[in-house]
Amino acid sequence: MNSVPSIKHSEPDSEETADDLGGSVYERIRDDIVHGRLRANERLKVAEIASRMGTSTNPVREALQQLRGEGFVVMTPNRGARVRPIDEDFVRDICEIEVLIEPALTRWFVGIATKADVAELEQIQADIETLNFADEIAHSQLDLRFHKLMYDRHYNRHAVDLWVRHRQILWAISRRFPTSLSRQANVLDEHRELLDCIRAQDADGAARAIGKHVEGSGRHIIERMRLLRHDNR
Repeated sequence: MNSVPSIKHSEPDSEETADDLGGSVYERIRDDIVHGRLRANERLKVAEIASRMGTSTNPVREALQQLRGEGFVVMTPNRGARVRPIDEDFVRDICEIEVLIEPALTRWFVGIATKADVAELEQIQADIETLNFADEIAHSQLDLRFHKLMYDRHYNRHAVDLWVRHRQILWAISRRFPTSLSRQANVLDEHRELLDCIRAQDADGAARAIGKHVEGSGRHIIERMRLLRHDNR
């Protein structure tokens, strides 16, 4: 089974924006939306974006279609493309879908996990614990490896691809603020609980653990978004 091809592009190696890194047109537009450089409900004019980014109009149209599929952009007849507000409801909707997807992926993994899989998860978790959030980017990359190991062999590629897209979106949004100390502690505890269930071959327990993990991550992002909105009033 092939691994997910696009996931390696989801997390840059530094905190530079996609524009700083000379990323794809899609990445640059997405970054502008997430960070508010393109405002909610702002019209996205293909020719203007192409001129600003020094490209032809075709890559811009393709990027807008991809962003539409991910929920960042809304397209209406005779009005073109507009920026969808990146608000708490947007994050809530994604997390509600993930609470359905990730437990199913995790339950299946427990049924096929080998001793080598468990040992690799334990090593990644040890690296996560040693790092202890000292570097948010490095933590995110380790966390990606942890979850990718569980999901990457699943037969339902549509479900895995959707997880990849949601992971990219939530990570792009969460880059705007640091992880709170309480959430850091909860993440480590949730990973440990998940590992205990996998070792015990407790598929239902693992599914519940990952569901709690997803809910906690989504709740943290929403809380930080509300605080930021309040501070900007």
